[in-house]
Amino acid sequence: MNRFKTALHYVLPIFKREFASYFATPLAYVFIVIFLITMGAFTFYVGHFYDNGIADLSVFFAYHPWLYLFLVPAISMRLWADERRTGTMELLLTLPIPLWATVLGKYLAAWVFTGIALALTFPIWLTVNYLGEPDNGVIFASYIGSFLVAGGYLAIGACISASTNNQVIAFVVSVAVCFLFTVSGAPMVLDVFHAWAPLALTDAVASLSVVTHFNAITQGVLDLRDIVFFLSLIALFLAANVVVVDLKKGG
Repeated sequence: MNRFKTALHYVLPIFKREFASYFATPLAYVFIVIFLITMGAFTFYVGHFYDNGIADLSVFFAYHPWLYLFLVPAISMRLWADERRTGTMELLLTLPIPLWATVLGKYLAAWVFTGIALALTFPIWLTVNYLGEPDNGVIFASYIGSFLVAGGYLAIGACISASTNNQVIAFVVSVAVCFLFTVSGAPMVLDVFHAWAPLALTDAVASLSVVTHFNAITQGVLDLRDIVFFLSLIALFLAANVVVVDLKKGG
């Protein structure tokens, strides 16, 4: 308990500083509006929600990993790149706060902000409940899965943002890396590995697919293996984030 209080003591000031910065400018509100419009458009128009004749949100969640490919890097690109560009990174790192707490605080602020944007899609959930009787347990599990996908992409983007002071570069590279994690389980990718790689390697590549683990959760089953995958992905890239920032600081 004492360790938790100590960690919270370090992380909370960074979290508050970063979270407040999102709403200090209209940027946060613009992002949320774009996020909600995009989610609604893909659900009701691209996904032909009303034409399917089924009262569930499978169409809504099916697009999440692909929309996050661009929406999440738009958040993460500024996490560290903007600090470097404005010269505030040096000041931030001189605070009497461990580096890991700074990385974690900034990441959690971005993740919570993304979670707020996701929660604001609740009118879509209300709509499907008005039109029918969906399995709300499955919907709840799918929201958790979506939040974990966003968290994984954010961790990747935060690590990449720490390696450059150019937000555009951070955005493009983050999209590329997240795309690799998204398509790694696709048949066209696995077919390439089947042609020359041993089965163990092919299975390892397939297991890295964000979509595979997310789709399993959207079936309404919160399998521990899927949750561990996302938490491990987040932990790995946050650890890499700490290393990158430390190397940059030392350089």
